Amino acid sequence: MAERILVIDDEPDLLELVRVNLHQAGYRVETAESGRRGLEQMRRSKPDLVILDLMLPDISGTELCRQVRADGELARTPIIMLTAKADEVDRVVGFELGADDYVTKPFSPRELTLRVAAVLRRKPTRAGAAAKLEHGALSLDPERHRCFVAGAEVQLTAKEFDLLERLMTRPGRVMTRDFLLEHVWGADISVTARTIDTHLKRLREKLGPAGDLIETVRGVGYRFAE
Repeated sequence: MAERILVIDDEPDLLELVRVNLHQAGYRVETAESGRRGLEQMRRSKPDLVILDLMLPDISGTELCRQVRADGELARTPIIMLTAKADEVDRVVGFELGADDYVTKPFSPRELTLRVAAVLRRKPTRAGAAAKLEHGALSLDPERHRCFVAGAEVQLTAKEFDLLERLMTRPGRVMTRDFLLEHVWGADISVTARTIDTHLKRLREKLGPAGDLIETVRGVGYRFAE
């Protein structure tokens, strides 16, 4: 069955343009003209990917992204942010909240279609979902997108969760910043290696004492303790 895309934007002409082009590319497409309506549609029937405008009439795209990432059922849904803002700060905020990609208006429908395909390729299938990962007091449940330290749940952003999962699946192995950028953000995302350092600093702080399990290998990258 064709993958289902939900497009949330308050511009009817843009919605129709994106709908037609994604439909021609073989996707099933639904649309919503407000953030609240989009969230209702997501909760009613989880889409395979969301294209989300940053500037919406009721709630901002960043706030909607935050709500999606905090929802246990929707947290792993891929999100491509769509906005007229080209400022790097907006892009960084979007990524920190868990956006998977970022497309700036005006854009070519062909570019957006290629971005959709690239993000969906990175999406793990349910059949390949990882088992729980545990190390001492730290427990990670990729299937339910939940993290616990000494039994207490820790709220992580989507990127923080993906980074921790990537590190925990290969304990003792050093992962370079470039490797983590490529496998967590994707090779086509224009972010710098400093993004990794910022996310891992916040991740360690959230994990408390368990944060010491993430080791810095100077001049190379990071490693999860064996």
